[in-house]
Amino acid sequence: MTQNFDAIVIGAGQAGPSLTGRLTQAGRKVALIERKLFGGTCVNTGCMPTKTMVASAYAAHLARRAADYGVVTNAPISIDMKRVQARAAQVTLNARTGLESWLKSMAGCTVIEGQAQFESSNIVRVGEQTLTAPNIFINVGGRANVPNMPGVNTVPFLTNTTMLQVDFVPEHLVVVGGSYIGLEFAQMFRRFGAKVTIVEQSPRLIGREDEDVSLAIAEILKNEDIALRTHAECISLAPHAEGVEVHVSCTQGAPSVVGSHVLLAVGRVPNTNDLGLDRAGIDVDARGYIKVDDHLQTNVPGVFALGDCNGRGAFTHTAYNDFEIVAANLLDGEDRRVGQRIPAYALYIDPPLGRVGMTETQARASGRKLLIGTRPMSKVGRAIEKGETQGFMKVIADARSKRILGASILGVGGDEAIHGLIDIMNADVPYMKLQQAVPIHPTVSELIPTVLGDMQPTS
Repeated sequence: MTQNFDAIVIGAGQAGPSLTGRLTQAGRKVALIERKLFGGTCVNTGCMPTKTMVASAYAAHLARRAADYGVVTNAPISIDMKRVQARAAQVTLNARTGLESWLKSMAGCTVIEGQAQFESSNIVRVGEQTLTAPNIFINVGGRANVPNMPGVNTVPFLTNTTMLQVDFVPEHLVVVGGSYIGLEFAQMFRRFGAKVTIVEQSPRLIGREDEDVSLAIAEILKNEDIALRTHAECISLAPHAEGVEVHVSCTQGAPSVVGSHVLLAVGRVPNTNDLGLDRAGIDVDARGYIKVDDHLQTNVPGVFALGDCNGRGAFTHTAYNDFEIVAANLLDGEDRRVGQRIPAYALYIDPPLGRVGMTETQARASGRKLLIGTRPMSKVGRAIEKGETQGFMKVIADARSKRILGASILGVGGDEAIHGLIDIMNADVPYMKLQQAVPIHPTVSELIPTVLGDMQPTS
């Protein structure tokens, strides 16, 4: 028999459980389907375990610098990777079990564990069970992309998921991919004691950022003896007696790098290939992302896609915002849209990069008259006091409207300090309102009004 529900939620990532909670509070009967791990990428293989390990790596880095602060240690710093890995695993386990318990005890929610597949536009099968509902919400997330590069099937390799299970320090970790995930793992494992080489196909790291940001990050990594091989246009993998040989064919340096282990960090793909979307008539793009409109509805009435699988955001916070948009529109009579969202994110190397809105490159390409303000972190009191002065701040504004278009804060506390700029952009008021604020001293954020006071027109 087919079970009838008011809503079916497929996936217990960042958006699905919260939406289930709102729907059940509104009196809806909801089935939530999860095939494996409650909590999705963030809890299990993303933010929570990786940032826990980043914290351990920072502690090791700071301990090695103890003498810079007048602190004397009597023994060399060593790493217990089993304890590092176990700590991260415990943080994940606590979050996952807490979420699972909450969902399974939620009134009005039926939790079904297994693989969901569409039978039609409003019928979903899970094993021997069939479910139907007028509203179906897909929140299945994504996974690491394994590129079809030469030799990839001839060698063992790690992804961001299996990297979290490593309870030893690799002798030499070669990271293929010089973007956000790759850089975080590269610095992390260098601080744990591994030799690290980053191989990137493009001319520079994190190519979506401005060149000054990219070059500053490269310098930060080089200062920690991380080798960078950019312009790696012909990447291939091959077995080697010492591990894996990565052919890079760069314009400078040796044509290959031999590492004990290789991490593939070359993007993500959506978990949509095994949902039977074709039987439901749900459109996807060439990469498998579910096509949605500005209200997150698919081409099939009543079916929505939230989170990483819709290609409209690749972060925990954008997935949660997807939930907020759908809930507000369906339950609160609002008209919220994805297009209203101001993009913001962070790169969690140390020091972190906080980002919001346009890059300088994008702003210049828009044809606007611009104002730009910058300040090196070496002129930020808080950074000097902490002995962490790498990086800089940059704010870009429209010269006519005086609205902030974008900002980058690469430096200590950059992931937190950026929120003042995120808030003023969402408030849609001239930047002078923030310039007139009286910030707390000593903080990183207190220098933002100073940067705004030094805004200069671009050529």
